[in-house]
Amino acid sequence: MERVAPWLKAVNTVLTPAIAGRRKKIDRIIDRAIREAEHRTASTAHGDEEFIDGLKVLLRGYADIDDLTLTGWVTIQQEVTDRLENRLRIRKLHALRPEIADEPVSRPLVVTGLPRTGTTMLQRLLAVPDGHRAPLLHELMNADLTGTEHRHRAERIVDAMGKAVPTFGAVYDMDAGKPDADVFVLPHGIAHLVRAQPPGYVQWMLDRDGAADYRYLKQTLQVLQHGRPRRRWVLRAPAHLWHLGDLMKTFPDAQILWTHRDPATALASLCSMTETATALNTGRVDPQAIGRMWLGLIATGLDRARAARRRLPGYAIVDVPYRHLTDDAAQALPGLFGRLGAPWGPAEQRALDASLADRRTGHPYDLARYGLTDRDVDQVLGDYKRVFGEYLYRPNR
Repeated sequence: MERVAPWLKAVNTVLTPAIAGRRKKIDRIIDRAIREAEHRTASTAHGDEEFIDGLKVLLRGYADIDDLTLTGWVTIQQEVTDRLENRLRIRKLHALRPEIADEPVSRPLVVTGLPRTGTTMLQRLLAVPDGHRAPLLHELMNADLTGTEHRHRAERIVDAMGKAVPTFGAVYDMDAGKPDADVFVLPHGIAHLVRAQPPGYVQWMLDRDGAADYRYLKQTLQVLQHGRPRRRWVLRAPAHLWHLGDLMKTFPDAQILWTHRDPATALASLCSMTETATALNTGRVDPQAIGRMWLGLIATGLDRARAARRRLPGYAIVDVPYRHLTDDAAQALPGLFGRLGAPWGPAEQRALDASLADRRTGHPYDLARYGLTDRDVDQVLGDYKRVFGEYLYRPNR
């Protein structure tokens, strides 16, 4: 399968040698990103040293990738600049309008679960009722009080991704005007590892305290909510599993919807998506290394999430089997909405029908390609399968 457009492969082959010595340029790159972000927001990065230091770690991780392509290096630099600009804009708005900090983010619905378990579909369906709202991709990338001024920038990014990786649309529905994942605000987490595997970044990311990231997410939602009708937020990110405790500290009244799917199938799909995205950023992709990385990370994420879950009241988490989002959706989802106190009517039914009709196809994946077998998954994730088996597989009738 051709994962990257041939023209881009040619460009990377010819021009990638130009980024040699990139690690020595990191401080200059960060300084330039700060200047650009300060200029665009008419704000200052003073006081955000910890946030900036984290971006340096991410950038150094990319710089240490042996086969990093020109595309990968240019893209991560732009992302660092854009994330810093978004951060400064949100801080400035909170400073100029202190009442924004009083905006309540009450009882959010938070969709999470292992990657490739239907979280995107569930978030977008839950965003349909009039009393609900999910952050759109362009709002997450460029949060502002109007929510529209920066939309064209997000649209350009989506368009560029489609041209660079023609097959990506079969893997992930990325649209500037649709609800998307909180990782476009959260500065660190497993989402970065889908596009590349920066040496040293994984352990640093797992070891750090994520509480400040979730406070920042709340500040972003407060900006997006200010001056508009208050609705129940519908958030989403598989990455929340790794930091469920930090999330609940910031949103103590959140209701978590945890999606479940056969982990071997979810893992194979995730590895395939990672291989596609990584091919854009690195000149050599090691499928077996991708498989080993994600199997270990998933085990860590599930262990952390289950530990956090044990400290929560039973009503805080609703388990959602993958089959309730696919084959059994028509029967199961109205009941789920009722359990959440959300209406189910013609608009919700139309959204479900459209979603089922548009289920992504053309994304083949095979666990063996990533050096793994069902037995490997059972050995590492057997306890999860035992505890949550009723949600993973269709019960015997």
